[in-house]
Amino acid sequence: MVSVLVMPFGAIELIHQNWIYGETFCLVRTSLDVLLTTASILHLCCIALDRYYAICCQPLVYRKKMTSLRVALMLGGCWVIPTFISFLPIMQGWNSIGIDHLIEERKISGDAANATACVFMVNKPYALTCSVVAFYIPLGLMVLAYQRIYVTAREHARQISMLQRAGAASADSADHQRNHRMRTETKAAKTLCIIMGCFCLCWAPFFITNVVDPFINYTVPGQLWAACLWLGYINSMLNPILYAFLNKSFRRAFLIILCCGRKRYSARRPSILGPGPPCSATQINGSTHVLK
Repeated sequence: MVSVLVMPFGAIELIHQNWIYGETFCLVRTSLDVLLTTASILHLCCIALDRYYAICCQPLVYRKKMTSLRVALMLGGCWVIPTFISFLPIMQGWNSIGIDHLIEERKISGDAANATACVFMVNKPYALTCSVVAFYIPLGLMVLAYQRIYVTAREHARQISMLQRAGAASADSADHQRNHRMRTETKAAKTLCIIMGCFCLCWAPFFITNVVDPFINYTVPGQLWAACLWLGYINSMLNPILYAFLNKSFRRAFLIILCCGRKRYSARRPSILGPGPPCSATQINGSTHVLK
């Protein structure tokens, strides 16, 4: 959605150095930018928390505990929270309180007499609030979740190794299924760690700049702002590729969603939870119902 509703207009303005769609659509485009990028980040955070719950907390009863209602609440939060830091404050002009004169000065481009720009500047309260909600809190939660997942994965790997040395052939089918499940869950966690690494590299420069700029009298060069913003956009482009190519279960879930749940895809159930009847796209991997 970022690539369809936000990036094309940003690219046009960047190439032509001029905003031709009017002030109202500038506010709409800016609100969509904040809404969709924040929603994307919060979805990654929910996936990390979902993996933490599945691997570290109650893996054996995960499917019973992670009900459709809880999934709906998580997904709803991923969209409601960004609305309160995007459309509501931007349309009301809360982000520009105290810096209106600076915004008016920057709306007029020096390249041409009639050229204007879609300027989005934020005051200190908005910069801090938006950055904390959209990036720093999700980042902290993801770091904690993946740290616990890593510790748990190492412990399970040690236990599996001990079982194998003691003679894994004598283990019953339940132990084998549990070990297989944990191996697959751990692999999925590693995939999501790669996704988180890309997320940090892509978005950290923007949100650091977003917090620092109001405190240094808005002296960050426009070229640096553009570079940081487009680096963040790249993350939205990378996520589907990383999900699809690094994890077979995510790839199959995408096929089910894109193909409207056709039988030839939905019948091929991933083996994370062992044998059983085919499940819907919202059940695959126990977590793909929180995918964006």
